[in-house]
Order: sequence, then C-alpha cells, then structure tokens
Amino acid sequence: MINGLSLFSNVGIGELLLKKCGINIVVANELEKDRVEFYKNVYPECEMIAGDINKHYEEIIKKAKEKNCKFLMATPPCQGMSVAGKRDYSDSRNNLIIPVLNAIKDLNPDYVLIENVPQLLKLKINYNGNNNTVEKIIQKEFENIYNINDNKIINARDYGVPQNRKRAVILLNKKNKWEFPKKEKKIVTVRDAIGDLPSVEAIINGNSNYFIGNDKKIEKCKKIHKWHIPREHSLRHVEIMQHTPTGHSAFENEVYFPKKIDGTRVKGYNTTYKRMEWDKPAPTITMANGVISSQCNVHPGRLNEDGTYSDARVLTIYEIMKLFTIPDDWCIPEWANENFIRKVIGEGIPPLLIFKIVSNLDGDNNE
Repeated sequence: MINGLSLFSNVGIGELLLKKCGINIVVANELEKDRVEFYKNVYPECEMIAGDINKHYEEIIKKAKEKNCKFLMATPPCQGMSVAGKRDYSDSRNNLIIPVLNAIKDLNPDYVLIENVPQLLKLKINYNGNNNTVEKIIQKEFENIYNINDNKIINARDYGVPQNRKRAVILLNKKNKWEFPKKEKKIVTVRDAIGDLPSVEAIINGNSNYFIGNDKKIEKCKKIHKWHIPREHSLRHVEIMQHTPTGHSAFENEVYFPKKIDGTRVKGYNTTYKRMEWDKPAPTITMANGVISSQCNVHPGRLNEDGTYSDARVLTIYEIMKLFTIPDDWCIPEWANENFIRKVIGEGIPPLLIFKIVSNLDGDNNE
C-alpha cells in the first residue's frame, strides 16, 4: 500500500476507490469547514488539515513527509476556468495550482495526479519568474525528474463512467511513463446506470400527494436508497416537462414551453429545460444538477399511456451517484442537506475514472 496526500480534497469523492488499487490517502487538506467534516466522516483514519493551503502549507508537507507519502493527488479549484462558471482567468483561485507545484518539489513523491477542467492546461501563471501556461511550466520544472504523460484531456465516458465529463489529467511518474489505460469499447449509458430504478414524480410545493399514489412510490424508492427521493419543483415546471419527450427540451414544445408566472415565454437555450437520453452517457453533471432550468438535468422519463412523460424532475441524489460511479454505501453525514450534497458531487471526480487511471500506475493495464 502506498501512502498518499490529497490537496483540495472537497469531500473525497475521487478517492473513494483508491484503496482498491493500493493507494491509502493518509493526509488531506480542504478549506471549507463543511467539506472538512464530510471528509472526516468518510475517511476517519485520514489526518485532515483544515484551512487555507497557503497558511497551512508547511504543516501539510511536514505531515506528508512524516507519513512517507509517495503519492500526491491535487484537484485545485476550477471555478475561474470552468465553462460552467464565469471563465474569469484573473480569478485568484486559478493561482492555487502554485502550491501544488511547490508540493511536488518539497515532497518529492513518486507519483503525481493533477485533475481539473481542460482549460487548466492553457491557464497562464507566473511561477519562479516564468510566465507561461501550466502545461509548459510543469514540463520545464519537472521533465528531468518525472516521466510526464502526453495525452492530457480525457473523457470519463471512455472509461466506464456513464457521463460525458472532459477533464485535464496530468500524470507524473518517476519510474515509468504513466499512461492512461486504453479507451473502452463499451459505452455505459444512462439506461445501464439507472434504467432499473422505479419512476417517481416530483414533489409539488411540499405536497407529495399531488400525484395519485406518488407517496407510496416515494416510500418504495426510500427502501432502495435513502437518497432516492424526488426533488421539489414548481407546478409549472413539472407540467412542461410532462409534455417533453426523452432527449428533448421544453423549448421545442408548441404549447408547454417554459413560461413565467404571468404566462409569457421564457428566453433560453435548447440545452436547458431538457431531458437526458436513455441510450447515451449523461451530460456533464454540474453543481446546478438540482435545477430543471439548468443544462440537461431532467430525468429521461418514460412514455405514459396518456402521451405524457413520467419523472418530470431532476435526478435524485442516488441517480446522480450512479451516474458518477459513487458506491451505494457512500457515508453521507446525517447533517448534510440535499443542496450541499448536490453541489459537492457536481464539483467531484468520478471515482471509477480515478480508479482506472491509478490502476494503470505502472502501465500494467493497457490491454
């Protein structure tokens, strides 16, 4: 078992399967207090150092050295670069890649995995007087110490994850060149992941009895998983999605299109108020996965006898877990609310993707 350090850990979603491939994260750092407590709940044996990485940097490196950490995993904040965010390249959070580079130098681990949005590679920073892209700085600073992987933009769907999720992944390995495993022929779809789960309708303004029999369905869903319960939505949102076919946007409807409370048409794009498709991977699951009016968040639905479509709602947390390859026994703290859970998942990394990359650490899984 190789000991590891995790920086910008969020709640540790990407780390959920690491022990299965021989990596034991023993030191971690996260800024936000609620995420720190969530992480501790999932990984009680890991030493979590809470707070600003710049203020606690020396302590983090000291602990990682004491625990002989030879593996470093870092997922610095991406909101300043993300397509789903403002794409503000002057955002101070973009410079949080710098303590990661410092940690590589000071800790000198055998293996390094840095993960972020694709824009990370072209982000310009100033490091040791060198004003260049992250990609070129890493090459210059570490090419004499590490083998650095070439193909850095990957899509989680190519590795068994039922979700389109493009990420920049930088791999450094002292021993061999750490390559990605070969892309898999089998594409896992939304149907594969959640097609066997029973239909359940949204709760309307706190009234689970709006749809006849829905209260019984909710109880049935709770027995499947604690978090397989529908989200509350406004009646007008539910009505338009009931008349929206699988894979389509409500903006395409002639009558049941997105409207304001006064009945006037809402302006927007056909990627919003949109149902997912059953026989494709899910679109990228973002922090806004609980909002019908955000991008491609609505359950695919099933055609009813009356011509409407079932499941006029966003996915349940359990369904999102399935599309994220989060294990069913994920230890969610009792205090965590639905909005918080949806947010940290949307910022996370599919654990199956990390598992398959790390399982190929020394190039033994290329077939």
